[in-house]
Amino acid sequence: MYGVPSSDAAVIQVDALTRTFEVKAETVEAVRGLSFEVQAGELVAFLGPNGAGKSTTVRMLTTLLPPSSGRARVGGHDVVREPEQVRQRIGYVGQGTGAGPFHTVRDELVTQGLAQRMSKAAALRRADELIEMLELDGLAKRLASTLSGGQRRRLDVALGLVHAPPVLFLDEPSTGLDPHSRANLWEHILALRRATGMTIFLTTHYLEEADAMAERVMIIDHGVLIANDTPERLKSEHAGDRIRIEVADADSVGRAAEVAEQLPSARALERGERSVAITVREGNRLLPELIQALQRNAIEVAGASVRRPTLDDVFLDLTGRSLREGVAA
Repeated sequence: MYGVPSSDAAVIQVDALTRTFEVKAETVEAVRGLSFEVQAGELVAFLGPNGAGKSTTVRMLTTLLPPSSGRARVGGHDVVREPEQVRQRIGYVGQGTGAGPFHTVRDELVTQGLAQRMSKAAALRRADELIEMLELDGLAKRLASTLSGGQRRRLDVALGLVHAPPVLFLDEPSTGLDPHSRANLWEHILALRRATGMTIFLTTHYLEEADAMAERVMIIDHGVLIANDTPERLKSEHAGDRIRIEVADADSVGRAAEVAEQLPSARALERGERSVAITVREGNRLLPELIQALQRNAIEVAGASVRRPTLDDVFLDLTGRSLREGVAA
């Protein structure tokens, strides 16, 4: 249902992918009939609460977990029949720290290069390139355990890029980082993407990251893909802008509500003691129109505002609960 039309540029192709687990003699469907494509060069955010099937899907696409049924191809290769070829074409930055605590930054990168069958000379060159690229200069001889949280995550990204993969999987890359370190990490990731044109498949609980960074957002819930579109279209279709009007006297609230309900696409009207709030599309464009209509009806406006929707509003509309609530649970 949500698959992108087939294209030669698709680097991730998923068709009816499922994964079940046996838990205490019961079959649990973690992923159910997932189908989608990711085009070359896209940055796609894959969202959902804990237990929705995100990590299971990523583990299947990175060959760490075999699917129960369905098919998936990454970088032109089948994840089940050709796992080695898939691994050669992907980088994977998981939720945990990938570096050993008692190895230096440079040694970790060189060892990763050797594991990717690079020559020692090539691994050394690549390590130095990534140290400079991700601003780990001056840290090359430091033990990984002595790095700050932001420095460790940049090292994790470097480890995933040693073999210059065309596809990078980022599983909660900024979890646990302070806002400054998160911003710094994303600055480096986006700079790498601009320089290389790599495809990025991102899972995150930071909805503002997905909104700001991703060209496309996919939402999974109970193992099923329930949304797949650009952030702006998802917010417009499933949430909308929230216009709030403050009126000068309580007696005007009823009449103000009647006027507000006449706006195109108006829904979800709420009345307060001296206010009316309503959800519409294109709130910034409709607000002046609403104020003029209220004035024509002799309703004095004491204040007005427009709140743009968030991706959490989208999730609330689709599932009846907040994504943040699902994450906390």
